Amino acid sequence: MIQSLNSALDIVLDGDDDVIVFGQDIGYFGGVFRTTEGLQAKHGAHRVFDTPLSEGGILATAFGMGINGLRPVVEIQFADYIFPAYDQIVNELAKIRHRSGGEFWSPVTVRTPAGGGIRGGHHHSQSPESQFTHTPGLKVVYCSTPYNAKGLLISAVESNDPVIFFEPKRCYRGPFYGDPHNVPTWDGHPEAEVPESHYTVPLGEARLAMEG
Repeated sequence: MIQSLNSALDIVLDGDDDVIVFGQDIGYFGGVFRTTEGLQAKHGAHRVFDTPLSEGGILATAFGMGINGLRPVVEIQFADYIFPAYDQIVNELAKIRHRSGGEFWSPVTVRTPAGGGIRGGHHHSQSPESQFTHTPGLKVVYCSTPYNAKGLLISAVESNDPVIFFEPKRCYRGPFYGDPHNVPTWDGHPEAEVPESHYTVPLGEARLAMEG
């Protein structure tokens, strides 16, 4: 899944000069999970860069950039850290289009690894998506496989509405079937067959996993 997300970011950076990617340690270091590895070297430090440890500042900056025509993709290093930016997301980013009668909008995508499974303790294991799903004007995405991760992330960045994009870190390197002691890799999994080129998975359309 990490490679799929990296490919999606590479594609949107290639396809639109207004796309910029920033967050904590995502530049030279390539992110704590290496999701942005190599992007700064390819696209330059003016488009892929590190920020201070200030989630509220990251989102406030992205909000202003979005209003002024850019298309920011920001990373909150862990979903547990998103709460200092809650006001910027819920009261500013999500409401600007409606509050301004459609005169302004800010197409920001907020990527963040979520969930447990890595023995990270309570500061690195939370899944706060339910605290955002009922926010008017905000799209919430939770990917699950390499295939839909890439397609959904491209759709999120190309959307003119703000999107919070949750990434299940337990599934970064393999599917999870409930057994923490037996975790396979994505090798050979049908959902790991990911096209190298641009494709999208539509936002807001449900996938029926099983009937019951």
